[in-house]
Amino acid sequence: MARILIVEDDPDIASLLIRGLGAAGHATGWAETVTQAESDLRKGYDAAIIDMMLGEESGATLLASMRAQGHRIPAIILSALSRVEDRAEGLEAGAQDYVVKPFHLSELLARLEVQLRRAAPRMAPVGLGRLSYDPATRTVTGVNRPVILTEREGELLVALIARPGQLQTRGDLFDELWARHGGSTENVVDVYLGYLRRKLGNFAPYGLNLRTLRGRGFVLALEESE
Repeated sequence: MARILIVEDDPDIASLLIRGLGAAGHATGWAETVTQAESDLRKGYDAAIIDMMLGEESGATLLASMRAQGHRIPAIILSALSRVEDRAEGLEAGAQDYVVKPFHLSELLARLEVQLRRAAPRMAPVGLGRLSYDPATRTVTGVNRPVILTEREGELLVALIARPGQLQTRGDLFDELWARHGGSTENVVDVYLGYLRRKLGNFAPYGLNLRTLRGRGFVLALEESE
């Protein structure tokens, strides 16, 4: 979940963004003016979506002020202005992207996710036994050939490796990886564990053993030597 500041003087558009971002698992704040936005930025946000025209004020002016004050969070400009000159003004002021109104919420959310991923600190590779996983490339190495995981498979593998030999309940894994996205049940944990088992040869080639403890949860541990 990320915290997104919405800077928009149209209540209807702001409401649409708040609902859409909330459904995508993000927390939001809403500022209608440049002054309010500058104040709210002190609360700490991960990204901002900024209207180019805020009444008599300018989103580009806000962006330039943000960058001058050291705010480096990703910012996406929303604007009814579609000329090349307008886009250039927003990008030169410090925006990472520029979306023209009217816009599709799904496209805006996709562009936001791209910027959040780019801004996120690179996670160091993790490993257990002969298995090494690089989150940056979502690649498992350690045996004959590398294995590419999906983003969610990789997140689940990292969660398992983070607590080797410890019981992790289905509910804990679901809450950590799926609950904020909505639309799933705890059974999704078993589905993705199945994906990992198939892709990684049930973990055995890496000297690991993933045990399912009925009614309790799962344990990933080093395989016991004979």
